[in-house]
Amino acid sequence: MPRSLVTARALALALPAALLAGAWASQLIGGLVPCEMCHWQRWPHYAALVPALLTFIIPGTAAKRAMVTLAALAIAVSGAIGVFHAGVEYHWWEGITACTAPAPRGGDLLADILSRPIIRCDVAQWTLVGVSLAGFNAIFSLGGAAIVAALAWRKAR
Repeated sequence: MPRSLVTARALALALPAALLAGAWASQLIGGLVPCEMCHWQRWPHYAALVPALLTFIIPGTAAKRAMVTLAALAIAVSGAIGVFHAGVEYHWWEGITACTAPAPRGGDLLADILSRPIIRCDVAQWTLVGVSLAGFNAIFSLGGAAIVAALAWRKAR
C-alpha cells in the first residue's frame, strides 16, 4: 500500500474523530448547547468514521482508496454544512430551521420547556478571532477532506 494512502486513511479517521471530540467537549465541558445545524454538522463526521475504520479491515489497495475517498466526501459534506451554518451566523443569508432547545426531561413539561434556553442557529455561541465553531468546522473539514483525497489519489513516485 502506498505511503500516502497510509497517511490518508489515518487522517480520514483522526480528523472526524478529533472534530467530534471537540464538539462534544465544547458541549459537555464547555457548557455550549448545540443548535439544530450544529447537530447536522456532526452526522457526516459520524458517517465518515465507518469507511475510515473499514480501511483498516478490508484487503486491497483499491478498496482502501475507495473507502478513504468516501470518508473524505462525508467530511467535506460536514464542511459544506459548516459553511452554510457560518453564513447563517454571520447573517450572510437566512437559515432554514427554527430555533431549537434541548428535549424536556420529564416532570412539569411546560415549566421544563420554559426554563430551558432557546438555542438559535443564527447566533454564534463562541468565536475566536471572529470565527465561530461552524466556521472552524468548515475550514478544518473542507481543508482536511481535500488533503485526505489528495493523499489517497497521489501517484507513487
